[in-house]
Amino acid sequence: MLYDVIILGSGPAGLSAAVYAQRARLHTLVIEEKPLSGGQILDTYEVDNYPGLPGISGFELGQKFRAHADQLGAEFRIAQVVSIENLGDQKQVCTSEGTYQTRTLILATGARHRKLMVPGEEKLTGMGVSYCATCDGAFFRGKTVAVVGGGDVALEDALFLARGCEKVYLIHRREEFRGAAILQERVKQTENIELILNSTVKEIFGENQVTSVRICNKIEDTEQELQVEGMFIAVGIEPNAAAANGLVEQNEQGYIVAGEDTKTSVSGIFAAGDVRTKQLRQVITAAADGANAITSVQQYLSGS
Repeated sequence: MLYDVIILGSGPAGLSAAVYAQRARLHTLVIEEKPLSGGQILDTYEVDNYPGLPGISGFELGQKFRAHADQLGAEFRIAQVVSIENLGDQKQVCTSEGTYQTRTLILATGARHRKLMVPGEEKLTGMGVSYCATCDGAFFRGKTVAVVGGGDVALEDALFLARGCEKVYLIHRREEFRGAAILQERVKQTENIELILNSTVKEIFGENQVTSVRICNKIEDTEQELQVEGMFIAVGIEPNAAAANGLVEQNEQGYIVAGEDTKTSVSGIFAAGDVRTKQLRQVITAAADGANAITSVQQYLSGS
């Protein structure tokens, strides 16, 4: 069976592409790794910047995207991608559940949270170490926690946690934050947030639960141990682009090089959402990428 388009990934970009593909009457297959569609937004307690749906939960928004694709008859398969081959006019996708042929391919595999790679992090993940404050913050009400990072997400996490936690340490490796100025102002005005700057996390301690974290001040060359019950890590994301290695051009960070038209360096292969090079990675830009990708697919298939 030859598909018109295969979409790898079922986050906002992949699901948007599925909706537009079905409306274009393309023979479409969506391959997803997990049984629950939605991508990273499933881990978001509240999405407040998606137009028309202020305050909707990430889980609900993801399910709405999937329901729309289902309503239009999109075909889904749960499988792990093993390899992708460019056969010229056709592309071949080998997965754990079989091999599929397609005329075009959309890489919408998203991104994942970057880790600190320090002792104790992996062992205590889910036992106090978290990468989603809005998902897990409620478990630490009235407790002392730490947030690591200096961007918008870290600042937002600190503010969110400060509403319910007794104390929030915000640990950043530099003197200045890179997040939005208005968020920095709010953080500095929040009494139960303590800034620990020019410092890096060296180790996270605990047996069945986080108990403390050891940090090092890079300027003073000193170390201290903070007693915390939760560690929220917000040091950025990295692309889920392993399937594209050696297939299409990627930048130094591993993101697939593609513009607003989602075209990659290989004819017939497109990249949409967080996995591609872009200025802003949000639900709305991922959804827009899905629509753009199908427009480019249609142009490719028609030879225009």
